[in-house]
Amino acid sequence: MTNSDTPWEPPLAGTEVEHLVGALDRLRTTFRWKADDLDAAGLQVRIGASSLTIGGLLKHLAAVEDYTFTAKLRGEPMGAPWDAMKHDGRDDWEFVSAADDTPEQLYALWDGAVERSHARLSAALADGGLDQPAHVSWPDGRHASLRRIVCDLIEEYGRHTGHADLLREAVDGLAGEDPPAGWHPKAGPSRLSS
Repeated sequence: MTNSDTPWEPPLAGTEVEHLVGALDRLRTTFRWKADDLDAAGLQVRIGASSLTIGGLLKHLAAVEDYTFTAKLRGEPMGAPWDAMKHDGRDDWEFVSAADDTPEQLYALWDGAVERSHARLSAALADGGLDQPAHVSWPDGRHASLRRIVCDLIEEYGRHTGHADLLREAVDGLAGEDPPAGWHPKAGPSRLSS
C-alpha cells in the first residue's frame, strides 16, 4: 500500500504544520467517508433521543469550516453561500434546516466549504504561519493564534466524526476506523486530498 492509496494519512515524521493539517484532513476524510453516498432518508436517521443526523452534521461542519477561516481567522463575514440562506438565528439552525436540503446540496455545501478552507488555510500559513494572531479574541483582549483555531477545528471534527460513526452504523451497518485504501467520495467531487 502506498501513500497514494491513503492520501489522507498524516506524515509519519513531518513538520508541525504538516502534522496539524494532516490530522485535520484525516478527520475530514474519515467524516466524509462516514457521510458518503446516502440518500435523503439515510442523511436523516437519528439514534434514540438525539436529534443529530448525518445531514445535520454535514451542514454544521460546512458552516464551522467557513466560520473558522473567515470570521475567526480574519474577522470577515462568511459570505456565499451562507449569506443567501435563511438562518433563523438559532444555535441549532444547521442541524435542523438540513432536513430541507437535498443530499446533493448537503454534499456540495460541505465539499465546497472544505475546498475554501484548504485555500484560506494555505494562504494564512504562507502569510504568517501558525503563530500569527487570529481575529477572534477573549474578553481580556488576547487573540487566539492560527494554531489554536486549527486545533479547535480538529477537536470539532473529532467530536462529530464519532457521532457520524454511530449514525452511519445505524443507517446501513458501515463500521470501521478508516476509509479503505483508494477510497474516493461517491457523492460529490473528491477534493479531500488536494
